[in-house]
Amino acid sequence: MDLYTIQSIKSNPLLYSYLRANSSWYKRLNRSSNALKEMEKEAKQYYKLTFSDCFEKFTNSMQMISTFMDVLK
Repeated sequence: MDLYTIQSIKSNPLLYSYLRANSSWYKRLNRSSNALKEMEKEAKQYYKLTFSDCFEKFTNSMQMISTFMDVLK
């Protein structure tokens, strides 16, 4: 791995923990440092940090609040 890749992984705790959990990425990153962007995408999907996941979480929260308000009526 080149120094930029190592530094960007260590500066981002999300990527660092994902890399430790999925060690197959060590081999991919050693072969090609361009795989860092792909790893970031997979890490966001793994930790459910994509826009669709956040929107779904927000929608579920709103449904729960709505249900709670209906119970209080």
